[in-house]
Formats: sequence, C-alpha cells, structure tokens
Amino acid sequence: MSRIVIALGGNALGDTAREQQSRIEKAAPALVGLIKQGHEIIISHGNGPQVGMIKLAFDKASETDPSIDDLELPECTAMSQGYIGFHLQKGLYRQLRREGMPWHVATVITQMEVDARDPAFQNPTKPIGVFYTREQAQALSREHPEMVFREDAGRGWRQVVASPLPRDIVEKDSILNLLDDEFIVIACGGGGIPVVKDKEGNYTSVPAVIDKDFASAKLAEMVDADYLFILTAVDRVAIDYGKPQQRELEKMSVKEARRYAGEGHFAPGSMLPKIQAAVAFAESKKGRRAIIASLEKAPLAMRGESGTEIYLN
Repeated sequence: MSRIVIALGGNALGDTAREQQSRIEKAAPALVGLIKQGHEIIISHGNGPQVGMIKLAFDKASETDPSIDDLELPECTAMSQGYIGFHLQKGLYRQLRREGMPWHVATVITQMEVDARDPAFQNPTKPIGVFYTREQAQALSREHPEMVFREDAGRGWRQVVASPLPRDIVEKDSILNLLDDEFIVIACGGGGIPVVKDKEGNYTSVPAVIDKDFASAKLAEMVDADYLFILTAVDRVAIDYGKPQQRELEKMSVKEARRYAGEGHFAPGSMLPKIQAAVAFAESKKGRRAIIASLEKAPLAMRGESGTEIYLN
C-alpha cells in the first residue's frame, strides 16, 4: 500500500459552486478508485478562482453596504477551504457508500506557517480570481489601487497577490491522527491560510495566498507520502506546448525537469509551480515519485498508463 497526497487544481474544480459539485461527482470514482487499489489518500486543493470570487464579492458588498465587512484574504481562504471541503466530503462519502467502503472523510481548516521576511511579500505573483480583459483590469486597478493585475499565460488578466513559501503546517498533528483512524483527510486547501509565528509561539494571519502545489509538496513530506499526485486539466506535461512540435512526456527526471524549466517550457503561475513542487518532493527522500496528470485519469496514472512521472535521477 502506498500513501498518496493528491493536489486538485482550483481551476479543474470549475468556476461556480454548481459546476464544482458536478465535477467532484465525476471525479469521486477516480479518487476512490485509488483506495480500491489498496492506497491511502490525502487530498489538498487549489482555490485560485474561488478565493478571488469570494474576495471580490465582499469588496463589492462592502462598497454598497458599510455594515458588511471587507474581509481580508486569510478569511476568504478559510471560507474557500470550508465550502470546497464540504463539496469534496459529500462527493467522496457518496461514492464510498456506493462501493460499500467503511472509510470516513474530514476537512481540516489548515494554517500554513510562512516567513514574515519572505521576499514574495514585496513582489506579488500568485494569480487569483477570474480572468479579465486588459480594459477591465485597468478599470478595477483604478477603483482599487491596492490591487495588482498581470497577464496570465495568454488567457487574460488576473489579480496577483504575494505567494510566500510554506514552512510548516500548524494542524499537522490533527492530520496525522485522522489518517491513523482511516479517514480520507482534506487539508491545506488553497495552500493553507498563511500565518506567521511570533516569539511567544502565537500565530497571526497575513494577506497572501500560498501556492497549493508547494503546500501539497510540504504536506506530502510531512505525512511521509510515497507519491504526490498533482491533478490538473491535462493528461500529461508537454514541452513546446501549443506549438506544432508539442511533445507529451511520460517520464521526466529531476535533471530534465530543471532543464526544461530553464528553457522556458512551463508557464509561470500555471505549469511551472507544479513542476517545481514535483521536483522538490521527488528530491526530498529516496524512492518518492511525483505525478502530474488529469483528475479523471488518476487511477490510470497510478498504473503508469497516463500522467507524467517525475523521479530523482
């Protein structure tokens, strides 16, 4: 039996609550299929579209009704962890009952410790929320000067925020205890709620979004996972993406991954952090493997029939 951390992309879950529930229903057999193969799974997920929409909704509501709080990003991340976890719990629990499997599912609202001196706070790069045209982004920037927008991999303009690196998971003991009691644990949603620790050991939240792939790699290391699955909208990683010579990769060594990244094959804010997280996990302990694959084909990826495997040379 292998222990697998599965990182679900926020974009792969859809743009609306209804679409998200539908996609989770379709994905649940693949996720439960890994358990039927004899594996133990821990699930993390992104929240880029979701946290951006939550933040924008409260910003707009606060403008029209001063009695409504203008919530900060940490609270919006906590909300996204709750409702995405709720949908995952429902979908997985329903599939487990269909299969006659006795497992339980629980979501842990997770805080992730970061360094207050992380240079990312001076250079926001993490895209969140929906896509805008250039004109829409410029108009929003004029209305909200504190918001920063950048073009995102040719798909449109999105708000970007600070994305510090994860250092430690505050709720790690709770996660490990649930795993010991045969729970499917959903944790580190949206990369976790970023917090900094003071000299007294108390935590304070900070306005940022941690990349879910880096957080998932940290989670996988912490639970001593054998595999890190980064599930997204594509079946395999490709080089020369979108070009006539595009080539999909079944396997990729850490050395090759670094070379391809250096040659600019992977878009920042899209495939690049997935590759970087996969490399970090594969290097963290001998025998560990990272796999980047589509959500629907996770069981096939476990058998080597889909996905791209990243391994240490």
